[in-house]
Amino acid sequence: MRQYRFVTDPRSRTFDWADPVDALRQTRTAGSGLEALRAMIAGSIPPPPIAQLMGFTLVQAEPGLAVFECQPAEFHYNPIGAVHGGLACTLLDSALGCAGHTTLPAGVGYTSVDLSVRYLRPITHASGILRATGRVLKPGRRVIFTEGELTDAAGRVVAAATSSLLVLSPTD
Repeated sequence: MRQYRFVTDPRSRTFDWADPVDALRQTRTAGSGLEALRAMIAGSIPPPPIAQLMGFTLVQAEPGLAVFECQPAEFHYNPIGAVHGGLACTLLDSALGCAGHTTLPAGVGYTSVDLSVRYLRPITHASGILRATGRVLKPGRRVIFTEGELTDAAGRVVAAATSSLLVLSPTD
C-alpha cells in the first residue's frame, strides 16, 4: 500500500491505496464486470485510489446496477461552506460507470463519453450518508446508456445524472 498525507495543521488526513495496476490485472481476470465488482465489495480486489482519496465505497453490484456510499465530511467542503459538487459528480460517475461495467464480459472495459449532472440540493456533513445509485437504461456492445441519482440520508435526491459509456475491447 502507498501512503499519502495531507497536512493542514491542526487538521490532517492520511490514506493508503493499493497499486492500481495490480488491481486492474485482478479485475481483468476476476470474470465478468459484475464478478469483478462483487470481488471488490468482498475485499479480494482493492478499491481504486480515487475511492480511498475521497472516502467512498462500492456497496452493491447487481446486473445493470451499482451503488456507492460516502459520508460527506469537512475535507469535501468548498469555500462557500458546502460539499464541493465534484464529490457528487465523482460518486455519480462511478455509480453510472460501474452499473455499465456489470453488463460487460471479462476483460472488457469502458470509458465515459459524456456525463450530465444536475445538482438539486446543497450537501453538507449534516446530509448524512450519501448513496449514489447507477442503473443501465440500455446496454450495448459499443455504447451503454445509464442514469442515476445521489440521495442523502433522508432519501432526498440531491443530484441526478445521465451518462453514455464507450465499451472498450481488451485490444482498445
